[in-house]
Amino acid sequence: THVNDVSLRLCLCQVLTDIYIFSLVSDVKSTKMSVSLEEYFRTTFEDKLLVKMPEREDDHLTPATRLLEKRREMTEVEQALGAQKEEFQMKMESLQQRREELERKEFQLKESLLKFDKFLKENDSKRARAIKKAHDERELKRAKEREIDKLNEEMQGLVSERDRLQAKLDKYIIYQKYLDKVLESSEEFHEIREVIGRYDTLVTTYRDLVDREIKNQDAIEREKGKLHKFTEEKNNEILNYNNQLATLQTKLDRAQSEAVKWESRWQHIQNTAAKKTLLLGRIKMASHNLYQLISRQMAVPIETDETTIQLDKIQIFIKDLTEITQEIRKQDASGGTTSVVTSS
Repeated sequence: THVNDVSLRLCLCQVLTDIYIFSLVSDVKSTKMSVSLEEYFRTTFEDKLLVKMPEREDDHLTPATRLLEKRREMTEVEQALGAQKEEFQMKMESLQQRREELERKEFQLKESLLKFDKFLKENDSKRARAIKKAHDERELKRAKEREIDKLNEEMQGLVSERDRLQAKLDKYIIYQKYLDKVLESSEEFHEIREVIGRYDTLVTTYRDLVDREIKNQDAIEREKGKLHKFTEEKNNEILNYNNQLATLQTKLDRAQSEAVKWESRWQHIQNTAAKKTLLLGRIKMASHNLYQLISRQMAVPIETDETTIQLDKIQIFIKDLTEITQEIRKQDASGGTTSVVTSS
């Protein structure tokens, strides 16, 4: 049991040593190592913690022999433990040196990383500048190409214009010769400039006359339009007056017809009035005669020329006479005798 405890301690020491070394190494190279701790500890414990059990001794060994054997094993274990301690001390020193070396390399690595990072930044900056410069150069190249194309087009246009002007010059050279001949044959002009000035004056005058003619034509057209419009308006007025005249003529014919009709009626009325006047005269004469007869019978005759008064008197007289006649008839019917004096 003691041997097993010692062996277990040695195994634990070895495991702790390995863990320490592993931690030192993993601090520096953590990005490059992928060690499985579970696998490591499983392998270590399988190799070092499994202590072989001593074979069963024979029962015939004495206790002193067993004690000596145990002491011998104890000595071997202590020697092994010492050797392990020396080995552990050497490993610790080696690990310390290695750790210092690793720290120095880590510092150098950090400096290298800083330098490399600076180099990368400078490289990125140079690369960005180079890309921008290349882009600007490409844009400049495209602009120059566009400018070259534009200049080529302009050059082609100028060449075409030159050819056109040359053809025009070739066409008009005969006029130059003609003007030279005019100067030779004319005493009024001494230079071609004077001929051209006279021509320009004539052209200007002609254009003024043409413009004036155009304005006059426009004015004539406007006046024609006004005349046509005035004629149409007057024709419409004449037509309207003719319609009104026809309407008035119709009314006049109707009025004349009515006048003829009313004239015939007036003639009839006049004729009727004459007859009635004659009849009225006769009636007045008869009334006057009757009134004269009645006046003779009245005690106090009333002289009047009013026919209505005369008729009233006649009516009263006839009424009285009628009453008297009726009274006499009544008396005759009753058998009485009454003398009545009547005169006609």
